[in-house]
Amino acid sequence: MQNNFLTRFFVAFLFVFSGILIGILLSPYLRDSGIHIILGIGIFLIAVGVYSAIKIYIINQRKALKASEDISKKSEVGFVVDTFQELVRKLKEKENELERLRALAEDRAVRMETYNENILQSVPSGVVSIDNTMKIKSINQSAERTLGIKAEDVIDKDCTEAFDEPLLDILRDNKTVSRGEYPYVTRDNRHIWLGVTTSHLKNAAGETIGFILVFTDLTDIKALQTQVELKKRLTQLGEMSAGIAHELRNPMSVIAGYTKLLSKKVELPNKATVDAILTEIESMDRIISELLAFAKPTDLSKEHLNLQSIIEETVTTAVGDNQKIKVLIKPEKQISVMGDEVLLRQVFTNLFINAADAMPGGGTLTVELNDFQDKAKITVHDTGYGIPEDIKHKIFLPFYTTKQKGIGLGLAIAQKIIISHGGSIEVDSKEGEGTTFRITLPAMV
Repeated sequence: MQNNFLTRFFVAFLFVFSGILIGILLSPYLRDSGIHIILGIGIFLIAVGVYSAIKIYIINQRKALKASEDISKKSEVGFVVDTFQELVRKLKEKENELERLRALAEDRAVRMETYNENILQSVPSGVVSIDNTMKIKSINQSAERTLGIKAEDVIDKDCTEAFDEPLLDILRDNKTVSRGEYPYVTRDNRHIWLGVTTSHLKNAAGETIGFILVFTDLTDIKALQTQVELKKRLTQLGEMSAGIAHELRNPMSVIAGYTKLLSKKVELPNKATVDAILTEIESMDRIISELLAFAKPTDLSKEHLNLQSIIEETVTTAVGDNQKIKVLIKPEKQISVMGDEVLLRQVFTNLFINAADAMPGGGTLTVELNDFQDKAKITVHDTGYGIPEDIKHKIFLPFYTTKQKGIGLGLAIAQKIIISHGGSIEVDSKEGEGTTFRITLPAMV
């Protein structure tokens, strides 16, 4: 811009200088009046040139000032733009950092959730969480196996769709239970014992947001307890039986001897009375012998057995040709056990005879055979008169019977045999609705 100004100034100077030079060159040839005219023209040209130079200078200065202002404005705008771009860049960096932190937090949350879920699923006890509206929010694999249900069928469903009594009663009443033991019938119709602990589920603020149900299958432990109790009872009974045999058999032998002598001398009308005495003495001796046999430890001769074959043969023998009783055998598949065939036949024969005796007017005897978790399950159900509730807990006691004939050792011996095989036997009966015996034996894998 400065070069352009100098060029214009130099042009104006040449213009003025040329006018003066022409006037000087022409002045010798002109008269005085002519000189004045030329000088006037020269002065005018000089004035024009000076004016032009000044105007050009002013214009150039204005342009320079305007250019400077434009540059200043451009500098200010550039500064603002640069500052804004820098701010945007920093915000973008912060956004990327926040995104990275968010991704890390989400990943950690997912990993923690997965870790907690793995812990929950690996716990051997059943764990179920329930919200305040009695809807199931989570259930682990142990709970599924124990209760015979599937998570996808009960999640977000009401408790009544997944549980039965007594668990429903505990949940409805919002009871806090510590190590309670309850019998329970699962959805796949297994009779088990549950060890139950419950507690309220609370959030970080201490507010109750639901209920936690924790339980363990105590069925095997209960079976072991029954075995221990039975062995203890048999030990005590064996000691008592030995004393009974010693204290009673000697006097009975003397009585029997005198009775036989008396029968030879008694008159014919009284002979029946003497014979009755001998019969009763023989009956007492038989009871003592059976008691000793019951108290004696059971020696098992185990072999590979097909349960279905044994059941089919024994039920035929027990029921015989009784046309009033309908027999149904429902095996899901062939199940084998390692057991003593003679003793197991004795158990099933006793159960089938009792079932037939409970249905004098006819009925249905149903035997179901299946397996679950390496255990053979045998269910014997009759439609007879059932067992009154007040005596149901006594039926496995030795010498307890409601029959006119018999000494009450049948079910006691059956329980002893089953327990000696490592199994369990339970009864479920309601008067007037029939009786169900459930037997569990270790199945062959």
